[in-house]
Amino acid sequence: MFSLEIACAAADRDLLIADLWELGSAGIVELDERRVRAFFEEEAGREELAARYPGAAVRSEAERDWVEAAREKLPPMLVGERFFLVPEWRDDPTPTGRFRIDVNPGMAFGTGFHETTQLCIEALERYLEPGMTLLDVGTGSGILARAGELLGGGPVFACDIDPMAVEVARRHVQRVFVGSADAVRSGTAGVVVANISPETIVALAPDLLRVLEPDGTVLVSGFERHQVEMVCAVLPRVREVRVKGEWALAAAG
Repeated sequence: MFSLEIACAAADRDLLIADLWELGSAGIVELDERRVRAFFEEEAGREELAARYPGAAVRSEAERDWVEAAREKLPPMLVGERFFLVPEWRDDPTPTGRFRIDVNPGMAFGTGFHETTQLCIEALERYLEPGMTLLDVGTGSGILARAGELLGGGPVFACDIDPMAVEVARRHVQRVFVGSADAVRSGTAGVVVANISPETIVALAPDLLRVLEPDGTVLVSGFERHQVEMVCAVLPRVREVRVKGEWALAAAG
């Protein structure tokens, strides 16, 4: 068995982890916001993986259950006032008054263990009222759409340009399609949530705003503190900006 220690930008961490799982990693440990260590069996191919991640530090490892070791580092998490996010392999009881969402870290972006997903869930608690239509753009694992359903939103729609993400999201929510906000009718949603890259937010801003109902709210995250000004520049009537660690969310509309 061997491992790779890989450095990455904080914004790319979750995509890197998803890629490593897809490549057959036996376990992944997040060393900090910008470094991960991924473990592989020898048959995975040291040279090929080292070439795929230039600059990664490769070392031999003692045999052990790295899947279990990695899982031990992912405890259940209380998010916002009403949610309890739990890795799907755990059977921890749900606290009274909390909605339970089972997650599979590594399957697609948006497991609840990243600050931006937490910011979005907390914002949905504030802005999504029962009966409001919700559109989740770039749904990833579908957790935000599922949170919207549990909060009483309806109907709830989700989309992603990645067919694999859509397949994963269908485990959480029914109305999921391959595509983006440009495929949605104008004035459809009371709340639009998009946990995506800042560059994509800027590019999609006209459509994110177009699909809002009058007086609707768009919630965007996936960007760091230093990118707040860039994101808010394309949004009218910014209501608030919230931060968690180095990450931020803006509510506008």
